[in-house]
Parts: sequence; C-alpha cells; structure tokens
Amino acid sequence: MTLAQLRYAITIAGAGSMNRAAGQLFISQPSLSAAVKELEEETGIRLFLRTSRGIALTPEGEEFIGYARQVVEQYGLMESRYIKKEKVKKKFSVSMQHYTFAVKAFIEMVKQFGMDEYEFAVYETKTCEVIENVKDFKSEIGILYVNSFNGKVLQKLFGEYGLGFHEILQCKIYVYMWKGHPLAGRSEVAMEELDEYPCLSFEQGKNNSFYFAEEVLSAYDYRRLIKASDRATLLNLMVGLNGYTMCSGILCEELNGSDYVAVKLKSEEVMSIGYLVKKGIAISPLGQKYLEELARFRNKVLL
Repeated sequence: MTLAQLRYAITIAGAGSMNRAAGQLFISQPSLSAAVKELEEETGIRLFLRTSRGIALTPEGEEFIGYARQVVEQYGLMESRYIKKEKVKKKFSVSMQHYTFAVKAFIEMVKQFGMDEYEFAVYETKTCEVIENVKDFKSEIGILYVNSFNGKVLQKLFGEYGLGFHEILQCKIYVYMWKGHPLAGRSEVAMEELDEYPCLSFEQGKNNSFYFAEEVLSAYDYRRLIKASDRATLLNLMVGLNGYTMCSGILCEELNGSDYVAVKLKSEEVMSIGYLVKKGIAISPLGQKYLEELARFRNKVLL
C-alpha cells in the first residue's frame, strides 16, 4: 500500500468517475484501474462499485477512504513542516447537535490554545452528520445524546462505523422557551399543558427518523409542530409564536442572553449526552482540552 494508491482512491471517491479521476491525476485510466485493483487485492476489500451513474464506494470503501484521508493529510503536514520547511497550522474540528454549552466549551478551548498555530472548525448540524463527520474524520469529536428510545438504533450505528460513545453527563428533560411565554414562570409543566403551543424541532433532512431527532420525546403526537434548520430561527419562533423545544436544562446566558428559561418537564425520561470518537484513534491534546471544558458543565446540570 502506497501513498500514491491512497491518493488515487481518494480522488476516485471524490470524482465519482474513473475517467474524471484519471484526468485529475494526469494518468491513463488503465493505469489507474490497475493501481486500484492492486490496492483492493492487498487489502482484501472491494472499494468501488460500478453503477449506471459512475463509481460508488462500498461500505468498506467508505471506511477505508476515511482512514486514507487521515493518513494523506498527516503526511502532508509532515512534508510541509520537515521537507518544505513550511509552518502549517494543526487542525481540530468538532461536530455537535445544537447545544450552546458545547459551543461554550469550544470557545474556552480556543481561547486557551489560541489561533496562531491552530485551525479550528465547529459544525452545529444534524444528528446523522455529526455521526458521519466523526466516521469520515471530518471531525475528531462529535457531541450528541442517547436515551432509552434511540439508544439501541444509534449504538448499532456507532458499532458499524467503528465509533465509541462516552457519556459526559445525564440530565432530566427541560422545556426551553422565552421568558414571555405564558408557562415560563412555572417550576414544572406537563406535556398536555404544552399542546396549545408549537413544538419546535431541528430539521434532520433525509434522515428525518424519530431515532435521529435532536429533541427527546420525538415520537410524541404533537398537535402543533414546526421544523427549523438553525438555532437563530428557532429562537425567533419561540418569541414570535410562543414556541418551545426540549433541552438538557443547561443554559449559557453568555451566548444566548438572559431572555430564555428552562422549565422542568413532568417526565421520568433521562437523556445521556456524550461524545463520539473513532475507536483506536488517540484523542489529540486539543480534543482532551475540549473534553475537559465539557466536563465542567456536569456541575450545572439541573436535576
């Protein structure tokens, strides 16, 4: 297995066509096909399938390309630093469901390391993309929750993708709303009391299954439901329509302001918020620091 073969495979996966990949690599298609065949024989797995639309990755090929990208990127960093003598910034990325406290932990981590030597990225996104970003090495760490409803489905998916889920904290379910909501002054509310108000939920795209919903109690028969794709829109709907969403109860007024409250839901349901990492891959110093900052929020959990 050579770096050239890894680069060939990555290019084919991106191009979706053997012809286009050969053109991008400035080699003949027969030479490219022969190199891929050698790689498949050496690894013992089939990387690509020919379809009516071109070339598609097999499930094993998707996993292989994820590792290949990491190897090629790391080699590029070493080459730039030690051969070309360039000063290259180290990269760190995290993907997460919409948790303000996870963004706050990211901010604190960036402040401690600074941005002169590091290139950071944070993706607040759909549940399935959080998982895929860690699987494909786009992000080193993913932040999401599991509970009794979605746990078996998600844990099975984690296993198939070679991911490990590690709990950070457990919490009860809270209703997140703006301070002007008619129920905002309550210490506790029941689901039936919320029926006349719209429940706000983050859109999950093509993976819009109950199991991938970012909010707990996703299978509840809501009388009024509005999907949104970003946090700002969700907050606007809370104010404009007295909408609400489900949350962990951990508030970050430094980022979201003091116009919103978390009211405990009358429910015995518990959610476990944790982090995803690729099994067998050591967590970087930046990743360790990020997890340390996340752990600080355990003391802020509302029980």
